[in-house]
Amino acid sequence: MTDLSSAKPADIPRSESAALLAMLWRDKLAFVSAVMLLVIVLFAVLGPALLGDAAGAQNLRGRNSPPFDLAYGWAFVLGGDSLGRPMLPRLIVAASSTMGVAAGTVLSALVVGAAFGLVAGYLGKNVSQVIMRLADVIMSFPSLLIAVVVLYVLGPSIPNMVLVLAITRIPIYLRTTRAEVLEVRERMFVQAAIVMGASHTRIILRHILPIVAPTLVTIATLDFAFVMLAESSLSFLGIGIQPPNITWGLMVSQGRPYLSSAWWLAFWPGLMIVITALSLNLLSNWMRVALDPAQRWRLEARSTKGGTANG
Repeated sequence: MTDLSSAKPADIPRSESAALLAMLWRDKLAFVSAVMLLVIVLFAVLGPALLGDAAGAQNLRGRNSPPFDLAYGWAFVLGGDSLGRPMLPRLIVAASSTMGVAAGTVLSALVVGAAFGLVAGYLGKNVSQVIMRLADVIMSFPSLLIAVVVLYVLGPSIPNMVLVLAITRIPIYLRTTRAEVLEVRERMFVQAAIVMGASHTRIILRHILPIVAPTLVTIATLDFAFVMLAESSLSFLGIGIQPPNITWGLMVSQGRPYLSSAWWLAFWPGLMIVITALSLNLLSNWMRVALDPAQRWRLEARSTKGGTANG
């Protein structure tokens, strides 16, 4: 029998991570989605440094060159745009701006929304009512309409876009966190911490937040896809990221006039948007089950059945 007393504290998180990776490997759709997202993130991080010059270099002989034609070099394997710039490096570099806006928006909305949600759910009714009415005011306006108006007034830029999109997404995290906290704070271990004299800050950060965090991570993964689509929509309308910066939505907008003669100008960035959004949705569905103790047995049973069949 294994001596649990000799196990190191670091062994438990390591075994938990190994179990999650094993379940991810069993779910092929989720695993492929995670791999695709990892590749896209690597492109976003390394792309500007490695292919920034190639993405902006013009070769007028390669204007609207068709895909899979290597006459002008490997960079034109996906074709060239209307100015003779290679599509492949531009797609990779555009991933940086697209992922950067989405990540900044989701992280900002998550931190602010979760903080206000924890306060609204844990403290008294009066504080909760004030915070929730502010969230209702934000949610009463269509998010894209707010983004269009604010970006028209402040001007299109990456910081302004992150700011306005984050404000529109805060109520989602706030309301979800508050609903979770209202249920968790009534559990026995929270009441025991209160009786033992633990401070409110300690109870919120050490006892309530770890229970709420998996739900927030799942929502953030799903919201990442929505924010990316919103950024693409704003760039497509011409009030999002502006040249010389590149995003997938801006590339779709620039390729729209050439749909009949050079379909690949809008097809490839549109395909990247679809692949990323689909991968995020599939991974979010897997995380919703894997991080929920009440439903995780479904994935564990699937792993056990697969191991038995292989044996």
